[in-house]
Amino acid sequence: MDLSGAGRALRCAAVSLLDVQRLCRAFGPLRAVEDVSFTVRPGEIYGLLGPNGAGKTTTLSMICGLLRPDAGEVRVDGHAFSSDPQRAKSVMGVVPQEIALYEELSGRENLEFWGRLAGLHRAEAGRRAAELLEALALTDRARDRLKTYSGGMKRRVNLGCALLHRPKLILLDEPTVGIDPQARANILEFVRGLTAAGSAVLYTTHYLEEAESLCHRIGIIDHGRLLAEGTLAELRERLGGDRVFVLEGDLRQADPPGWPGFRDRFRVIQRSDSQLVVAAVGSRDPGVCLQELLALPVKVENVTLKRPTLNDVFLQLTGRDLRE
Repeated sequence: MDLSGAGRALRCAAVSLLDVQRLCRAFGPLRAVEDVSFTVRPGEIYGLLGPNGAGKTTTLSMICGLLRPDAGEVRVDGHAFSSDPQRAKSVMGVVPQEIALYEELSGRENLEFWGRLAGLHRAEAGRRAAELLEALALTDRARDRLKTYSGGMKRRVNLGCALLHRPKLILLDEPTVGIDPQARANILEFVRGLTAAGSAVLYTTHYLEEAESLCHRIGIIDHGRLLAEGTLAELRERLGGDRVFVLEGDLRQADPPGWPGFRDRFRVIQRSDSQLVVAAVGSRDPGVCLQELLALPVKVENVTLKRPTLNDVFLQLTGRDLRE
């Protein structure tokens, strides 16, 4: 992703805009979030990736003060959230998964209303609403009632409502759910632009392609626990970098654990009766790995070398598909 030099420099800043330290939250016997820690720096998009019910929304709810953690701490712009919640909230803008707008008001009126709630004077709320309508490509529909907007347009207004007070930290909870590909592309491009001026973005999603194209760093969460985090390259490296192989054939009788030396050379990512996906262990040349796979005691019809995806990483960590 292309960012300005200023944005890249800000990502390297020592002070994080968001510092989540060992957050925990339970609902009765359900441990919704368990010992989750991560940071988000200025100029950075941090993706919190996981399937529905993984703990993403609960984590965001604790960060923005809607839920109190059972344990752990949230620090915003260097200060503990609990020591001054109002100060922390003034630094952040929150875009909930559910659209929080008034259908009978126009797009402009919705923006101005939320701007006033954020503490802007009437004139400033009007100016910011006009700026955001232009930035979100909605100026020509500004005076139309929201109920006449498409789903993607409503999502853009929902995003704009969180930005009226120019927050330094922006929390986006699955902002592209249920919209068409073009509307999704528009929102993703807008989010990319937010970091150029130094904003920090925490972005939750269960769409792996969004995280792959958008995020500077990614945390994978499931069953309330942060299982791994890093850049896309770092996460791919967990599976052997570019040395992931797909074997195809009649594999119903295949027994990888029983093959001599197999566990020392390969890790199984996924298997079925007709396909086996494995990652090479160590730093062996892909050509050497291919020779080893073709020598296995099983009839293989085809072997493909592929670049691992986030879904492959998720499968290795959890044993289930990202979208289950």
